[in-house]
Amino acid sequence: MSNNYAQKIKAGAAFPEMEVQLLDGEMTELGKPANGHDWKLVVVYRGKHCPICTKYLNTLETVKKSFYDNGIDVIAVSGDSKEQLEGHLEELDISFPIAYGLTIDQMNTLGLYISDPRSAKETDHPFAEPAVFVINGEGKIQIVDLSNAPFSRPDLEALADGLVFVRKPENNYPIRGMHG
Repeated sequence: MSNNYAQKIKAGAAFPEMEVQLLDGEMTELGKPANGHDWKLVVVYRGKHCPICTKYLNTLETVKKSFYDNGIDVIAVSGDSKEQLEGHLEELDISFPIAYGLTIDQMNTLGLYISDPRSAKETDHPFAEPAVFVINGEGKIQIVDLSNAPFSRPDLEALADGLVFVRKPENNYPIRGMHG
């Protein structure tokens, strides 16, 4: 059997323990909620070179309160360097934590699609394609969305609204997609 069918991270699996670096130099556990929240939203973005990512991160800022009000902490991360992230912040209007330096090994652990730059003008390193993970209070992956293209990613308002439903105890909403 060929390796064309790489194993992707499964819904319901424990989110891998993984430290990433924030702009201030602090290391943080990617999948662990903080700030009084008990769930975590992890947004993986391609990097500074991606205008769709810039728009998505700025949209996340406008929807962030919906996640926070529902007990869901937020972080974004890419494989960019510290210098690339610093440059990207000139185009971003965000206040949630953003991390840099995601390694190829970490990308593979998360089951991300990874691309090579089309030219040196795009960026200078392989980068992760977009992904969204929602980690529940048990540290398990409640929702996973992996994309191999910049223009295919979940609508953040729809995700926030859906998570309000999921988090209501009376709905007893299970982790979906557990078979396969």
